[in-house]
Amino acid sequence: MADKDYYQILGITKSASADEIKKAYRKLALQYHPDRNKGKEAEGKFKEVTKAYEVLSDPQKRQTYDQFGHAAFEQGAGQGPFGGAGGPFGGFGGRGGPFSYTYTTGGDGGAGFDFGGFNDPFEIFEQFFGGASPFGRQRRQTYSLQIDFSEAVHGVAKKVNIGGKSQTIKIPAGVDEGSRIRFGDYDVVVSVTPDKKFQRQGFDIIGDKEISFAQAAMGGEVQIETIDGNLKIRIPGGTQSGTAIRLRGKGVSRLHGSSRGDHYVRIKVAVPKHLTGKQKELLKEFEGESSKKSSWF
Repeated sequence: MADKDYYQILGITKSASADEIKKAYRKLALQYHPDRNKGKEAEGKFKEVTKAYEVLSDPQKRQTYDQFGHAAFEQGAGQGPFGGAGGPFGGFGGRGGPFSYTYTTGGDGGAGFDFGGFNDPFEIFEQFFGGASPFGRQRRQTYSLQIDFSEAVHGVAKKVNIGGKSQTIKIPAGVDEGSRIRFGDYDVVVSVTPDKKFQRQGFDIIGDKEISFAQAAMGGEVQIETIDGNLKIRIPGGTQSGTAIRLRGKGVSRLHGSSRGDHYVRIKVAVPKHLTGKQKELLKEFEGESSKKSSWF
């Protein structure tokens, strides 16, 4: 199994997209799920396709696999040509192989397994099929943790009392409502308080910016607020109310990988409720000039 190509295991090509990889895994996982397939090889096949999916579904691990092959993922890699501090898996603490890395989040031992950036295959099973693992893993205890919007976006270390002890849970940047974090013997379920300024859709942020009629018509530079602080952007002349301006890479950090979502600035044109006499005169003059044309814009 260790020498079998991961792409062949999933029945896909090396140019397969992320969606194609996920669909291929889902199909095979359903086919070899031991509760559905009572064949002698079903359990082994299920583990095989899960391991292939874990590598190919992560862009960074996929790139490493394409470059180094199975050698980077085998036991003992910490002492081999791919180990050590300078190797692509030097961060595995010398344990070798992504499926043997132990990660401590804090507290008394606080040991869990993050598989060197991989998901636990049993958790993927639960995402697809629901319920408990077919391999008899005991149900983990859950702990609910409330954090605010900014903490979810930027990450935070939270001191909590869990298991009768004061411990610190590290929340990675990018978590969202309902995210689960493994912490020792617990699954920490995150609840996020909504923000008054921003809305979140996946890893994208949506915020509103109110501008005057003159700014919308003539354009200009305005200051907006993002999750990273204030930023100046240019409003094009003739911008209509409801227009969304996209700021690439200014959204939320993705949990797997180094990319970020986008920030969308939704423009709202403010119409004044009260006008001075001078303003009324100018608008009448503007309207008179506009009537000479077939259209204002």
